[in-house]
Amino acid sequence: CLRAVAMSTTGDKILDTALSKIGEKSLFTKELENALERNEVDLVVHSLKDLPTSLPPGFTIGAVCKRENPLDAVVFHPKNCGKTLSLLPEKSVIGTSSLRRAAQLKKKFPHLEFRDIRGNLNTRLKKLDEKEDFSAIVLAAAGLKRMGWENRIGQLLGPEDCLYAVGQGALAVEVRAKDQEILNMVSALHDADTVLCCIAERAFMKRLEGGCSVPVAVNTLLKDGQLYLTGAVYSLDGSDSLKETMQTSVTYPHQNEDGPNDDVQHVGITAKNVPGQAQEAAENLGVELAGLLLSKGAKHILSVARQLNDAR
Repeated sequence: CLRAVAMSTTGDKILDTALSKIGEKSLFTKELENALERNEVDLVVHSLKDLPTSLPPGFTIGAVCKRENPLDAVVFHPKNCGKTLSLLPEKSVIGTSSLRRAAQLKKKFPHLEFRDIRGNLNTRLKKLDEKEDFSAIVLAAAGLKRMGWENRIGQLLGPEDCLYAVGQGALAVEVRAKDQEILNMVSALHDADTVLCCIAERAFMKRLEGGCSVPVAVNTLLKDGQLYLTGAVYSLDGSDSLKETMQTSVTYPHQNEDGPNDDVQHVGITAKNVPGQAQEAAENLGVELAGLLLSKGAKHILSVARQLNDAR
């Protein structure tokens, strides 16, 4: 028998400051992990994109559920119903709390202006609909769909317009790493394809030392046993960027071996029912792609972006 406990986090409470300016890595996770550590709860459910690539000691992601649509979506003010971003008038204001979205869309749609908007989905949709401050806002399509508001999506932004955030669209179940009973129970929720895509994305982010304070974006595709990862970094205004794609085979048999290797984590994820060699290949893909971007100057782009964001 499961009992749900609702909790608020720092990220839910601080609504007057841009996420990238708060300076806290665990905005949406710390309070939940504190409850997990105190044995007040046995598992916590997060949006995977909110979880840092390095979890606190003693915790692991015991399940990554099948990914919802990871793309970003545009919700338009009622007066702009039926339009797309390219058809909005000059100087139209678009709301987004994401540096990643703003950096890409500024480059793609230079006639638009971008402004921070905070709050949960209800709050942001209310700000959009009841005021004239924003012509549209950009949100994760997955969140809108899960809330039953898919009909508000006016435009889906494909990879050619906006690469998405690491882990976007996937739900993660975090547990105590030593709690084998709970770990075994939740592991049935793992979706193998989602696990491999998200391991690659998280490894890419970790190698770049990225986060919400810098614009880092990805796109993954798993097809015919090949995992394709596109990764990119951007300056705050999108004028400077690096983007590359790499691939690797993730076709490996599952080996049922008892022992300590069962609990190996890959960027914070424990997935006993996914072949270990496939997980290693996915992690190596993310690391190698990040290394390629770093060799081309990604560190400088991200350092400047971080400095400019801190100075704003």
